[in-house]
Amino acid sequence: MVGLIKSVISIILWPVFFITFVFGVFGYFIITTFVSLDEAHRYMKIFCRSCLLTAGQLLKIKGTIPPKDKQPYIYMLNHQSMFDHFMIAGTTSHYLTGVAAEDQYSYPIYGAALRRYKAIPIKREKLKDAIHSLDEAEKVVLSGTSLLIAPEGTRTVSGELGKFKKGPFHLAVKTKATIIPVAIIGAWEAKKKTDWKLKPSVIIIHYGDPIKSNQYNDYTIQELSNYVKKELQKLIAEG
Repeated sequence: MVGLIKSVISIILWPVFFITFVFGVFGYFIITTFVSLDEAHRYMKIFCRSCLLTAGQLLKIKGTIPPKDKQPYIYMLNHQSMFDHFMIAGTTSHYLTGVAAEDQYSYPIYGAALRRYKAIPIKREKLKDAIHSLDEAEKVVLSGTSLLIAPEGTRTVSGELGKFKKGPFHLAVKTKATIIPVAIIGAWEAKKKTDWKLKPSVIIIHYGDPIKSNQYNDYTIQELSNYVKKELQKLIAEG
């Protein structure tokens, strides 16, 4: 019976979410025709919050949102679900871009939205192409634009924090950007990668303390990875 109720709720929520997403993307295309991506971020925040709400998700913010004038940042998060990027873009004080798997650019509407948002495509299965993508990400950060990246590389299928890849930490060392650890809590239970159903929930985004370059200058790549992972685990435990 519980499973049937969840299915019915999801059948109701998915079309509402999809309609909100489609109209929101078209609105973003129109707005960014006349204003910059940075100026359009106010619209993006409303759009992302609306998408979360129509998917049955109430967003709770913990910690301090980094100020716009201290950029660039590299936001590093635990990748729990499809909601993660909506949670980040819906709460930050500024425009930021990110990396996305190249195959996602072939998705109708969503792929067009990624291009408009200037997200950086990455081929996970090809090392040389992945390195090239990180080179592009480096240029973006050095230009002063903040970046969102998940050190795990992909969404968790267990709800647990997975093994970190080294690329994001090479990027941080090269750009000397401030790292912002961001814990996503409850989003995996709300929409698991292996399940089509949506579970109405309160999902939490917990911003950690900034990690400035002078704090990790003497770290090896592995030491920096371990440090960020420990910070994320602490934020997740705090809930």
